[in-house]
Amino acid sequence: MREEHAVDVFSGGDTYRRLLRYVRPYWRMFALSIVGMLVFAATEPVFAAMIKPLLDGSFVDRDPDVVRLMPLLLVAVFAVRGVAGFVNTYCLKWVGRRVVADLRQQMFDHLLRSPTRYYDSHDTGQLLAKLTYNVESVASATTSAVTTLVRDGFTALALLGYMLYLDAALSVIFLLVGPAMAFSIKYATKRFRRYGKRIQERVGSLTHVAQEAIDGHRVVKAFGGEAAESAEFSRINEKTRSLQMKVIAVESVSVPLVQLLSAVAIGVIVYLSTMQGLREDITVGTFMSFVVAMGLMLPPVKRLTAVNSQLQRGIVAADSLFQLLDSETESDTGAHQVQRAQGRIEYRHLTHVYADDKGPVIHDLNLVVEPGESVALVGRSGSGKSTLASLLPRFYDPSAGQILLDGVDIRSLTLASLRAQISLVTQDVVLFNDTVARNIAYGQPEAVSRAEIERVAEAAHALEFIRQLPQGLDTLVGDRGVLLSGGQRQRIAIARAMLKDAPILVLDEATSALDTESERHIQAALAALMAHRTTLVIAHRLSTIEHVDRIVVLDGGRIVEQGRHAELLARDGYYARLHRLQFHDAGPLPPPGRGAPA
Repeated sequence: MREEHAVDVFSGGDTYRRLLRYVRPYWRMFALSIVGMLVFAATEPVFAAMIKPLLDGSFVDRDPDVVRLMPLLLVAVFAVRGVAGFVNTYCLKWVGRRVVADLRQQMFDHLLRSPTRYYDSHDTGQLLAKLTYNVESVASATTSAVTTLVRDGFTALALLGYMLYLDAALSVIFLLVGPAMAFSIKYATKRFRRYGKRIQERVGSLTHVAQEAIDGHRVVKAFGGEAAESAEFSRINEKTRSLQMKVIAVESVSVPLVQLLSAVAIGVIVYLSTMQGLREDITVGTFMSFVVAMGLMLPPVKRLTAVNSQLQRGIVAADSLFQLLDSETESDTGAHQVQRAQGRIEYRHLTHVYADDKGPVIHDLNLVVEPGESVALVGRSGSGKSTLASLLPRFYDPSAGQILLDGVDIRSLTLASLRAQISLVTQDVVLFNDTVARNIAYGQPEAVSRAEIERVAEAAHALEFIRQLPQGLDTLVGDRGVLLSGGQRQRIAIARAMLKDAPILVLDEATSALDTESERHIQAALAALMAHRTTLVIAHRLSTIEHVDRIVVLDGGRIVEQGRHAELLARDGYYARLHRLQFHDAGPLPPPGRGAPA
């Protein structure tokens, strides 16, 4: 696992303002929650103000009207406080959950539009952490933190205002303590931001390790990797705990420090108030009202100090989410659409580089595939076979050169229009945790009849085993199709491609997971499917491509030979040696890029 380094502290104001823009569609509920906060906060100084007439009128003057009125006012204040608290909490949390739902949906939709190279360079665990852990931190920043900032902030200001009303000279004390409190909060903010960023990265690493162990549990068990996986998870888990303890330590120091400064200020105020209380113009009710106001100020000040760590975690989380949302999406600038292509494919002076430090994987390649022609791409691993297939549906854009479909640059076509022309069957079959029928009909824009699904399933030699499943076509296939065998998954993928009925077919070792008998049936089904369709076959087993129209041999990103199976064997070149290597001992192949010329 890579080690995450300390990140620079960045300004969170812009991030938080951007986050609050997600509140804008729900401004009515948000405004109602703010009103509830303000009413709730206003009850604090009202309660402190009631102490003066309660003591002076009830206990000192024995005013019967005050005696009867004060209990009723006290109940009324707490009733208003309860309603305001409910409105504040419910409305703000409703807004917060809507913001989280909107962010999650926007992030998921953005991931669907992200280019393949984005997934190549980002851990799945980190992305899942953004959708789960990070977004919940954002929820806290938009709900609990806002409640504390607005409600407790207004409460503290209102109580301070009431105290200043009683004695304006006390403002000098708070002005003296204020800078020290601001400095301690600023120092804690930097630490919260830095540690929060690291914690999020650690959580992503934890998710990544856990996902790898779960997905690869059979390999882990077969090779005895439990101890190594446990040690790796423990290492990252311990570092995550250590970082969280640092946050706790900073919070444990900063909160009492601010409270101590507040207590010092209140202690001085109590001392001065006591001295003033010796004066005859200060009543008992006034003095006690002042003391109660100071006491009521302590809890909101405490919460305001503690909320800083929560707010900073939310800002860091929001920043990571916005980094995802600001990442590049697939370039879909094409304006043309094609209903059904004829299927002529031309790679013209094509060069492609995945990473500059690794050099090109395709070198100035030219290849034309005529409509209805079946072409097999063969060669050793890393020769560029899969790259050519991946460039066709624009999973990647070529570094140089063009790919033409019926004479039109594919970059001038919309992505949806281009990909609608291509059916893809890969060696690594992807099935979703849904029914067999829905996996076969996956991606179809309109509802597909049961008869149509059964037709393609039978053509793919899948209907026989489907009928033996507990619920037939309505059987759930499990996560990634784990409840089916490799050959069954492959046949469902072939049926899915048949149902799409696209004019271009890309087969990436589509029969690799089938037994000999199933392969014979599937080869017949594929032969029918390939008829009248332009087909690219990526093949490692040369026995599966003997009957294609043309074989293109790649080596080092260049075409070194092409022709029919028999022609290439008779030529006794690179393909013939590759063929003998699979069936006999033919000696080593030449180094990459030094095969026989095309």
